[in-house]
Amino acid sequence: MQLKKFSIGYRTLKTAIGIAISIGLASLLQLEYYTSAGILTILCIQTTKRKSIHAIYTRVFASFLVMLLSYLFFSIGGYNVASLGLLVLIFIPFLVMFKITPGFVSSVVILLHIFDSANFTFDLLLNELLIMLVGFGVGFLVNFYMPDISKGLNKHRIAIEDAYSTIFHEIERYLRTGDTSWDGKELIIANEHVEKGKSLAYMDIENHLARKEDLYYRYFDIRQKQLEIIERVLPKITSLPASVEHSTIVADFIGELSENVHSGNTVVENRKKLRKVRDEFEEMPLPKTHEEFLAMSALYTFIEEIDQYFAVKQGFEGLDIKKGKVIQK
Repeated sequence: MQLKKFSIGYRTLKTAIGIAISIGLASLLQLEYYTSAGILTILCIQTTKRKSIHAIYTRVFASFLVMLLSYLFFSIGGYNVASLGLLVLIFIPFLVMFKITPGFVSSVVILLHIFDSANFTFDLLLNELLIMLVGFGVGFLVNFYMPDISKGLNKHRIAIEDAYSTIFHEIERYLRTGDTSWDGKELIIANEHVEKGKSLAYMDIENHLARKEDLYYRYFDIRQKQLEIIERVLPKITSLPASVEHSTIVADFIGELSENVHSGNTVVENRKKLRKVRDEFEEMPLPKTHEEFLAMSALYTFIEEIDQYFAVKQGFEGLDIKKGKVIQK
């Protein structure tokens, strides 16, 4: 079995720092069960700020709920395992009903403190509230720092644009020479970077609480739709039965396109150029053979698909890239 490379990531580092700070602070405040503050901190450190806030919300809600139920159940049934088991039996359906099941573990920590003390007093309540404040508060503050992922986003953007450029270049080469030696690996590369880029862009949205969508996420979503069009149209091109004069016209257009794959928006200009290609087609003689007819039909279909390729980017304002970072407008 091959072992993974030993590495310490940001989340691991934040967890270690968070535990040390929360336990140290709880100890400094001389709280009972002070080490539990570290557990609460661990449970709040998530991959994004939005997830961290949601984690704190569910855990605070669940903790207050369990304190209320603890007071009721232990006051009536006493501090025994039967009351504890019955409380948990009733408590879990409440968590499901309020959609706060992620708060189960942290609330059980509070519950066991109350059960262990066997005396629900104001001092105990204050102690648990302070443990929650320290544990959840430190978790939130530590998780508030998120590494800059703009370099990663830009890396995926460049890889996709390079792959698209190569794909169009290979289409151009096929239309001119009929060469079928291309293995299509750029399609796989593009798909991988689209998926990873889109996932990373979503994480970026989750780390900006006031933003529901950003330009990079839209960019990768557009590239994904364009890739679907490319994959759909390639079989039509590679199955051309014969080389016709129309192929050269399309090859010229695709060749120019291969040199201008970027994150800006030049859709209007490209669609105008595509219309000129259509106009040239209409001025050319009709096909004389069945093979020429099939070739022209495939090329017309290809042009329509390329028009759709441009259309999906029509409303996109483009990325304003400066030093590898996108400028959100």
